[in-house]
Amino acid sequence: MELGNQIQIASSSGSTDVVSISSLIGLQTRSNFYHVKDGLISLLRNCLELEARHNSSVTILSGHVDHFQSLPSVDVGWGCGWRNIQMLSSHLLAHRKEARKVLFGESGFVPDIAFLQRWLEIAWESGFDPPGAQHFNCKIYGTNHRIGTTECASLFRSFGLRARVVDFGPKESELLYLSVPGSTLGQPVKQRNAVRVSGPMDKYVHRQQGLNKGRHFCHSLHNGKSDNSKGKSEGPQVLIDWVWNYFSDKGLTISGSSQVVVSDRAPLYFQHDGHSRTIIGIQVKYQKNGTNQFNLLILDPSDGTVALERSLKTTVGWQKLIKRGVHTLKKPQYQLCYIDPGIASGEELNELKTINSIFFEL
Repeated sequence: MELGNQIQIASSSGSTDVVSISSLIGLQTRSNFYHVKDGLISLLRNCLELEARHNSSVTILSGHVDHFQSLPSVDVGWGCGWRNIQMLSSHLLAHRKEARKVLFGESGFVPDIAFLQRWLEIAWESGFDPPGAQHFNCKIYGTNHRIGTTECASLFRSFGLRARVVDFGPKESELLYLSVPGSTLGQPVKQRNAVRVSGPMDKYVHRQQGLNKGRHFCHSLHNGKSDNSKGKSEGPQVLIDWVWNYFSDKGLTISGSSQVVVSDRAPLYFQHDGHSRTIIGIQVKYQKNGTNQFNLLILDPSDGTVALERSLKTTVGWQKLIKRGVHTLKKPQYQLCYIDPGIASGEELNELKTINSIFFEL
């Protein structure tokens, strides 16, 4: 009730002030989640190292990440975006000192969904992502509205974190993305409001809501059917290559004895039509015929943390829960959010209020 009164007072003022933010910092509560004693990444690393004894492979992982699962009585069907934000936050708080000093008022913990919603409202009130703010009328606290990549980026950017958005899709749909990726070609970049994309999961869920009213959209990719009518096999490899380059950036060296290594890169917010998950690493297996087999390593909010822990500790069934090969990437469009190191300020922080994306053709 106290939180509700504070939010009502802050919202009615029409602006974000120091008092309302201070109240939020003092009132916010830690999100409840099942704590894995040894850490999921540590358990996963053990499984991958055991697996590597029987094949020729290299795996790159993020550091510590807590798994936040969607709860039946709380957020099943709409909360996957918030849960992935919580997973990314758990990593940033554990591994980046500069992020720990700015995130959530230096609380040092991951807030629950209600407080993340209020932090997003503050981001909008501060001028981050005007099209998204307009769609939600700057109000999302206490609702079950679905969010996506741009909301993730807006929230983290409001703290000065350099959250970036990357789009993958067919060339003919290029104009429907957040921006035309002309920046790499010396062409002007279109702003987000160049097309009607607004809020929840960007063009994905918003477009689908009118077609599938009343349905839950947070479902696992491995439970879905292919909707890539072109059947292009080379397309998804573009995304896989990008993820591999992301985790192996900064000249990461892998010796013959180091088949599982930990990168300093943060996990990736991974969006497709209907669901979002968190990419925590990538594996490549070297086949005898000379080809490489890639697997994304993913934490899914729709999976139970206890089941994940059990499968990793017993080394039974963990591959089905965590690994996703190229053949599973059957959606026509994907979107990623990643967070570069450092904290923006001044003019750079002001520029972060406009969300653009880089586009790669699948």
